[in-house]
Amino acid sequence: MSYVKKLTGFACLAVLFTLSYAAEPVLEPDTEAEVQTQVIAFNRAYELNDLDSYFSYYCENATMWVNTDFLQIADYREDWYGMIGNGGGVLKNTVSDIRVQASSDGDAAVASYRLDIETRQPTGLVTRDQAQETDAWFRSDGKWCVAHLHYSFQTLD
Repeated sequence: MSYVKKLTGFACLAVLFTLSYAAEPVLEPDTEAEVQTQVIAFNRAYELNDLDSYFSYYCENATMWVNTDFLQIADYREDWYGMIGNGGGVLKNTVSDIRVQASSDGDAAVASYRLDIETRQPTGLVTRDQAQETDAWFRSDGKWCVAHLHYSFQTLD
């Protein structure tokens, strides 16, 4: 290899090396922190019985397991609006032990956590539950939504 070709090659490497350090660093969003913030807001809307806000966190075709029942989001929405409309509602919804695992692309995450819940039934009866929830979150068009939720609970009273 000629001296000119070697020199040209070294010059190209030097330019590429310099440009790689001169470029602005690309900052990846902290997906796990973003999803944890979404989980907290999602559960706060649930606790406040703000159903429009609560259901806005779900993807359009979301599905869920509640103990042993498989539900479509449309059925769950209808049931929950009926419960609130008949005088029921959430009195307390305390979230703890949140764990979030995100995809390497930052467009999907799984969040799991514990819940302590008090619910007023339309009859006036107040129930206390302990639950474990796992949500599959997807980011589409810059917005996070729950694609699937698995909710297992045990009534304490």
